[in-house]
Order: sequence, then C-alpha cells, then structure tokens
Amino acid sequence: MMAVAATRLLSGASRKCCRAPSPRCSPSRSLSSGLRPLPRLRPFALLIVTGGCYLGYQQYKRRDQQDEEAAPHLATPTQVALYRTFPTRLVSRAWGRLNGLDLPTWLRKPIYSLYIWTFGVNMQEAAVEDLHHYKNLGEFFRRRLKPAVRPVCAASCLTSPADGRILHFGRVQNSQVEQVKGVTYSLENFLGPPSRPSPDPASFQDRLLSSPDRALFHVVVYLAPGDYHCFHSPADWRVELRRHFPGSLMSVNPGVARWVKELFCLNERVVLSGQWQHGFFSLTAVGATNVGSIRVYFDQELRTNAPRYSKGSFQDRSYVAPGDQVKTGEGGVALRKGEPVGEFNLGSTIVLLFEAPADFTFDLQPGQRIRMGEALGTL
Repeated sequence: MMAVAATRLLSGASRKCCRAPSPRCSPSRSLSSGLRPLPRLRPFALLIVTGGCYLGYQQYKRRDQQDEEAAPHLATPTQVALYRTFPTRLVSRAWGRLNGLDLPTWLRKPIYSLYIWTFGVNMQEAAVEDLHHYKNLGEFFRRRLKPAVRPVCAASCLTSPADGRILHFGRVQNSQVEQVKGVTYSLENFLGPPSRPSPDPASFQDRLLSSPDRALFHVVVYLAPGDYHCFHSPADWRVELRRHFPGSLMSVNPGVARWVKELFCLNERVVLSGQWQHGFFSLTAVGATNVGSIRVYFDQELRTNAPRYSKGSFQDRSYVAPGDQVKTGEGGVALRKGEPVGEFNLGSTIVLLFEAPADFTFDLQPGQRIRMGEALGTL
C-alpha cells in the first residue's frame, strides 16, 4: 500500500511539473503574474434572474389590484409573529450598504435602465437625466427633480408631502385610525403616550385637539419604489418634537397593509409633531423592508435601523427645549409648505394626522396617484 501511495504521489508531482510553464519560455506570464482574470459575465443567467424578478413583481401587482375590492383577510398573531422573525432589519442594512457601493461607469446605465423599465421611473423629471452621473444606487434613488415639475398649490392650506398613491384618508374616530378600509390601528400606539402626562380623563384623541369644535383627520401616502423618494412639508407649521420608534421593517405595500393589523405601529417610524394654524399637526415617516434609512434634514442626530433596540421603546427629542442644537425659531422648527424635510432610501409611507375645522373636506379618491405639492383638501 505504501508503494501504491508513493507511486500516486510521484505521478501527481510529475503531472504538476509537466503543467508548470518555464519562466524562460513564457515572458508574458511574468508580466501578468499576480493579476486575477475578471469573472466572466453570464448574460443568460442574468437574464433569467432579472426576468424572473420582473414577472414576480408584475404578478404581485396584479394580485394586489384584484384584492383591493375584497374584504381584508387579517393575518393571525402567529402569522405576524412569524413574519417579524424574518431578518428584515439585517437585510435592510445590507441593502443600504449595497446602495452605497459605487458602480463601474459602464454598468450604471444597464442597471438603472432596468430599474427605470421595471418601476416606470420618469427620468425626464430628474434634475440630472444622465444615468452615468449617479455613482451608486443610493444616489439614483434619492435623485433630485427639476424645480418646475412639482409646483406647490398656493390655494390649498394642505398639500401632498410626497409623490405616491393615496392609501386611505378620512376622520379619526374613537382614537382609531384606518390603515386601509376595514383595518384600523390605535392612535396612541402609533404616536406614543403624551409627552406631558395629564390628569384629564378625556380620550387620547380629545387631548390632542385644541378645541372641541374641531376634528382630527388623517391621510396615508404610499411611495412605490419608482416614486420620487424625498418628502416635503405639507403645510406651514412648527415641529416641536421628534419621536423615533425602532421596530420591525415589514413591507408597507397596500396588500400587506390589508393583511397585518397595526402594521404602522409595528414598523420603525419617525414622528414629527407640532402645531399649525388649526392646532395639532404631525407627519410620520414609516420605514419598510429595505427602507431602514429615514433621514430628516434638520436633525443630524437621528439614526434609524440600529442593530439593537428594546422592543416597545422610543426616543424623544424636543426642538423647543433649552440647549437644543437644532437651529429653531420661537416654538420649534419652522417649516414652510413645500420645503424639503427628509428622504427615504427606497419607497415607503407617509402618514399625516392633523387637527382642522369640522368642515374640512378631502379632494381625493382612494387609490389615486398624487404628486408632491398637489392639494389634499379644502376648508
């Protein structure tokens, strides 16, 4: 057996020697030593993957449209718990890092063109239409628009904060907000407890109102992956408090919103609350899968999608407290209607909750497309 092993060892060594080129016979080898050949692109495999993703997305959209008129079928607590065990936060952080990697110039146009074709992006509205200008996916997702393509309606006191689709709107009743038709969530769970506890036995909703003659309204704008990803101030108002809720990063697609009760209360979100001319006003940016990064331009301390967090916790930052580092006016951060406020890393959801006279009416239809700056309602 030892002889057989020795024979095999010698024969293997001889084969290696036969394959090894002589330095004298291959000078080109010495010039390219240490360089690894680039991996060969496999167009057929790339076509299969991208085509499958596109067909899956189209099938998901068709199923979503078919289910819109049907009564919502809610997930069981076990199903929601199982969904929340998926590592969506880890995936979102990985996606965020991938978005920050600079792409080779030759690869930018094919990648961005595929995204544009899949999600129907209108690049004619972009401030920079040249796809080679965007070094990475993050820059492309957060592209700026030409100033003239999003005029802000001057006649309306309340305008859309973002491009997207109207998921739901209406009055808040009994401290319950409709997520979609037939599916509600708790107003207090969504906004969190009052920053200043009060002995008043009134309901949470009534404590938000400055006058019993006024009502509390809400509107939900869903931003799809192909939409403009920045959000703007929907009115002239002052932000007094930022409240950050770490949480899950489940999808906020309308189909999932009809399936998971209190979805917006479970997901990570940033609540900006304050006052406008009619009383209480809040704008909430809700995170989603691959959208763990929520940025607010005037608050550099905000950090979302941290690796660890305590379940049910939240962090407050007051913009009216002494020693606040944010440049504020009297009573908080003053925002003008149409002013840029922040951005998502990909599509997500904006929820507006605001106090207004009881005769406020929405000029909207459920499911309609809307652009930033267009009127939401009238008084």
